[in-house]
Amino acid sequence: MRDGKRSVLVINGPNLNLLGVREPHIYGSETLEDVINAGKAQAEAAGAHIDFFQSNWEGAVVDRIQAARTDGTDSIILNPGGWTHYSIAIRDALLGVAVPFIELHVANIHAREEWRHHSVFHDKATCVIMGCGVKGYEFAINMVLNHEKKFPAKESV
Repeated sequence: MRDGKRSVLVINGPNLNLLGVREPHIYGSETLEDVINAGKAQAEAAGAHIDFFQSNWEGAVVDRIQAARTDGTDSIILNPGGWTHYSIAIRDALLGVAVPFIELHVANIHAREEWRHHSVFHDKATCVIMGCGVKGYEFAINMVLNHEKKFPAKESV
């Protein structure tokens, strides 16, 4: 919790800065900026705090997840992008901070190439949202803000 408000961290992995540009037939035309603006409005309307972080560098994501252990973050929404299939470092960071997280994918990874079907996160995620386009971010934010049993608020730091 931050300033008495539930605090959500949304992390976007590699190439998600290209939302709206990269393969719009798969990912849609909304940009990451659109996602961030909608998420901030949704959190504000719910009286919550939300941070967004995007990096194409795996170590930067590990560092941000580790910071969530002590910065008042109550829950994480992670769109790992290409790291879905192999990032043990990000998986270990998530396990190390013990902050509940949602695994999020704009596309349905099971409807794509076979090598994309495997996730190293799904067995540790509180829930997985995929295939809903960028609307999945709204669903994920709603989930963490309205399901206290699965996503309990931490005491203020």
